[in-house]
Amino acid sequence: MEAKASQNAGRVMDGPTNPMVTPLLTDLYQFTMAYAYWKAGKHNERAVFDLYFRKNPFGGEFTVFAGLEECIKLIANFKLTEEEVSFIHKSLPGSCEEGFLNYLREIDCSDVEVYAISEGTVVFPKVPLLRLEGPVPVVQLLETPVLNLVNFASLVTTNAARHRLVAGRSKMLFEFGLRRAQGPDGAIGASKYCYIGGFDATSNVAAGRLFGIPLRGTHSHAFVSSFMSPDEILERSLCSSDGSNTCEDFVTLVHSWLSKIQWLKSLGGIFGETNQSELAAFISYALAFPNNFLALVDTYDVIRSGVPNFCAVALALSDLGYRAVGIRLDSGDLAYLSSEARKIFHTIEKELGVPGFGKMIITATALGCVFKLVEINNQPRIKVSEDVSKVSIPCKKRCYRLYGKEGYSLVDIMTGENEPCPKVGERILCRHPFSESKRAYVVPKRVEELLKCYWPGKSGKVREELPALQDIRDHCIKQLEQMRPDHIRRLNPTPYKVSVSAKLYDFIHFLWLNEAPVGELQ
Repeated sequence: MEAKASQNAGRVMDGPTNPMVTPLLTDLYQFTMAYAYWKAGKHNERAVFDLYFRKNPFGGEFTVFAGLEECIKLIANFKLTEEEVSFIHKSLPGSCEEGFLNYLREIDCSDVEVYAISEGTVVFPKVPLLRLEGPVPVVQLLETPVLNLVNFASLVTTNAARHRLVAGRSKMLFEFGLRRAQGPDGAIGASKYCYIGGFDATSNVAAGRLFGIPLRGTHSHAFVSSFMSPDEILERSLCSSDGSNTCEDFVTLVHSWLSKIQWLKSLGGIFGETNQSELAAFISYALAFPNNFLALVDTYDVIRSGVPNFCAVALALSDLGYRAVGIRLDSGDLAYLSSEARKIFHTIEKELGVPGFGKMIITATALGCVFKLVEINNQPRIKVSEDVSKVSIPCKKRCYRLYGKEGYSLVDIMTGENEPCPKVGERILCRHPFSESKRAYVVPKRVEELLKCYWPGKSGKVREELPALQDIRDHCIKQLEQMRPDHIRRLNPTPYKVSVSAKLYDFIHFLWLNEAPVGELQ
């Protein structure tokens, strides 16, 4: 669906960024009031409305106003289609007269005036951000969408501005919130308004195209985990930045630098054997993007593996005239790890005479939902972290919900794909994925498999049909009814248990120990 465009005073104005923002993006009572105004002959009366707020968000003392552009785009293109008028007719009481429908067909915002503070201005409670003047039914129809467009935009922009104030002007701030935003619309808006609030770039490609926001990004843990060793790297040559020569074996050059930094006396021999699959991933990424090498260094161990592997690749790039960008941290004690990494960078600059190495960029994200590689080519993969909550659970799995005798769900359990399904009435050992002492036997009265196939591809499996909206709502209500009250209470709720089978527990810890680098004492 394409956004509409309006022509005002000879200038064409595009419709709102989100095509869902139409005159119907409002509350039903706005249309019922409009009918009542029309019925009472008040529809030509002119009204003035102020949009303002009562309290600053986030416990702060200021707000940044945003969303004005989208409001103006809505107003400039405010016109009900015949299909929309027909829908409104069906939604209103049967006593609605045809004359009102003709009125709706004719209304637009040509008789509306909007006064506003400039977008991006710091504003305070009770001061009007916008003032709308026009026929009372029309301005009332604008109330809900305008509030919607301003509220979210101003909250995101204010939060971004607060981050900028803390970081200072010299630090780079990147917005990587796409996968965790409130749907696609929230993601697009958040990228835009974070940029207004002071962020420097986004990972959101769509927002980059729509708004011209600079794009930034590196690789993920999945990219690192997908490699097994540097032997996988087939194309090893790299041309120098000025094109004057070619390094025929960049992998060997990286290894030579890794050997040098591992035994630097000023670093106290803190680098032992690093993870070679991680090193292979870094080399491959550098070969693909020698001018933009930014590495995610916390897949296995930041200080003992990620940082030295990055430094070796960065130094090899430097030999060829390239300058690495820096590292990204996604877990662990971010303040401590970034400080230690900075010390190492400064030491290498001083000891090895590499100008600017100590000024490598260090970026940090610490966010919630993630998307991790757990298997590639039938090989289970694990993401190891110093923060145990961020260690991934490897291999292809099946997931079940176990119910007790009172009908409430007791625990969710993950098993390996080929393990037998838990059975009703049979005792099952449920283990905490990472805590050895946390375990319990469960005798389920009902077992529900959670993962279902909704898109089979070429596998030939039966596809689950997507349910209707009402069915989804009913399912949600039923799910809540099946939760123990103490799990969903507002005050001190009991944590819900998530577990793994005994076999999967053993495999997790076997793979974890196998992938974690071993330190070396001098």
